[in-house]
Amino acid sequence: MSRPLVPGLVARGEGEEAFLGIVISRQLRELTWMSPHTVDIEATEVVSCEREHMVTALEELAADCHLLFTRGDERERGKTDGVRYHSHYLVPIIGLGETETWLLADRGMWARLEGSDLGLLPARPRDAERIADPGAVLAATVPRRGKPVADYFEYVGRNVDLAVLAQVPGYADWVAETRNALKGLGYL
Repeated sequence: MSRPLVPGLVARGEGEEAFLGIVISRQLRELTWMSPHTVDIEATEVVSCEREHMVTALEELAADCHLLFTRGDERERGKTDGVRYHSHYLVPIIGLGETETWLLADRGMWARLEGSDLGLLPARPRDAERIADPGAVLAATVPRRGKPVADYFEYVGRNVDLAVLAQVPGYADWVAETRNALKGLGYL
């Protein structure tokens, strides 16, 4: 018998929705692959909102989701860890830096996208978090086809190598927190 797992994400914009929504589902499939149960990962339910509406968005998602995710930064770290809404864990997506750093970690993925400029990308995935202005590096990396940078977020979400992302410390921390939450919920 299979168990459904519906993840929820409170995002801050369309690009973030496209990238993180896909990466969350992919990583959950990877984490639950060895589960003693058959786990059906549903599509990530996403609510975009500003910071002041986050609690309302979390409560809305908690009604339908088994596991909730929201962006966090170093100033917020610890405030959301272990918080539970209606028996659902809230797992921060990012502990340090910005979401864009995850987009910059996989040079091989960008090399496969014709027209990408790899010049400013970090040599090692873990160095992505050291980039002072990830938005500027991302804008310089994407192919020039008249598209906004956010138009590439879905492509990256679908094509980024999760093993490469796991070399980024903030991503590795998120995966560890997610694994612990899945254990707490009985999925692992």
